[in-house]
Amino acid sequence: MEVEPLYGGIEAGGTKFICAIGSGPDDIRAEERFPTTSPAETIGRAVAFFRRWQEAGGPALSAIGIASFGPLDADPASPTFGYITVPPKPGWANTDFAGAVQRALNLPAAFDTDVNAAALAEWRWGAGRGLHTLVYLTVGTGIGGGAIVHGRLLHGLAHPEMGHMRIPHDRERDPFPGVCPYHGDCLEGLAAGPALEARWGQPAESLPPDHPAWELEANYLALGLMNLVYALAPQRIILGGGVMEQSHLFPRIRQKLLQLFKGYVANPALLQDMERYILPPALGQRAGVLGAIALAQQTHLSGGK
Repeated sequence: MEVEPLYGGIEAGGTKFICAIGSGPDDIRAEERFPTTSPAETIGRAVAFFRRWQEAGGPALSAIGIASFGPLDADPASPTFGYITVPPKPGWANTDFAGAVQRALNLPAAFDTDVNAAALAEWRWGAGRGLHTLVYLTVGTGIGGGAIVHGRLLHGLAHPEMGHMRIPHDRERDPFPGVCPYHGDCLEGLAAGPALEARWGQPAESLPPDHPAWELEANYLALGLMNLVYALAPQRIILGGGVMEQSHLFPRIRQKLLQLFKGYVANPALLQDMERYILPPALGQRAGVLGAIALAQQTHLSGGK
């Protein structure tokens, strides 16, 4: 009987790390969470988690996958592959993340953005199964996106930065200047969690469903999604992150997106079933760490390439 390979996964967020060992959603053998502090301390705790597994005599791990906040370098041909490059989080610039893990554990280390990894997990095990093209957008502390195109994660000049696309900003309706330190009123600057809190003076989760914040939020997100539909033509869009836990946002976004299309998108399957086109992640809050395991699995099956 063939034994299923085991993998390590690290979901590296700006506020917390999640480490896990397993082979998929139904096979998680160990898991640990801890706050994100300095690179040396936090990466050291992640390495220690996997070393304890190794020293306890557990089944050998085939690879480690790292799903990280960014910006980062995910190009295996680059001399700085595996680095977090110029993140807004203090102290993490030019951190050799994947290299440190690989050297410490002597295992192949896959490395990509947290949102690309979540897209991969949803395609492999979740709401994107059976599709060849999808977009995963997370709306939380920031806005980020990952894409699967013909069964492969989208990379090019760098990884996608969907949160920084520019969208129409009606300053008479919404004079708020935006919170993005680079672009001000990009999609992230207008619609991420910190923008909601700064605009309305309270955290997004405390705003009632009938608050005017949500109509504005749905409008901005629909504008961003329209750009993604026209540019990438995904078969499905998955919306995750803390802001999207406000489930009443989904029907509002679907309705506004249909209005924005103005009949130009003529795919009957999309127009007749928007509830299946824009939907929450099937893997919920586990999409990130499961995505890290999926990255490790992908690397292992491709021979470490």
